[in-house]
Amino acid sequence: MPDRQQDLEEKLAFLQRHIEQQDRAFLELSKEVSALAARLARTEAKVTAQVSDADSGPPADERPPHW
Repeated sequence: MPDRQQDLEEKLAFLQRHIEQQDRAFLELSKEVSALAARLARTEAKVTAQVSDADSGPPADERPPHW
């Protein structure tokens, strides 16, 4: 019986370490996803600003005033 108990304790210890490693990896990935989401939002804002700036200029087919 002691061998079985020791085997179960070893397996439990292994699983606990494995869960802790997975928790750390998940936390790191979560931080990376948050950083990428913020970066994407900034990029989208820049693109939107550039598009709105381009729309406010004169139309491409309009003749310049000096013609």
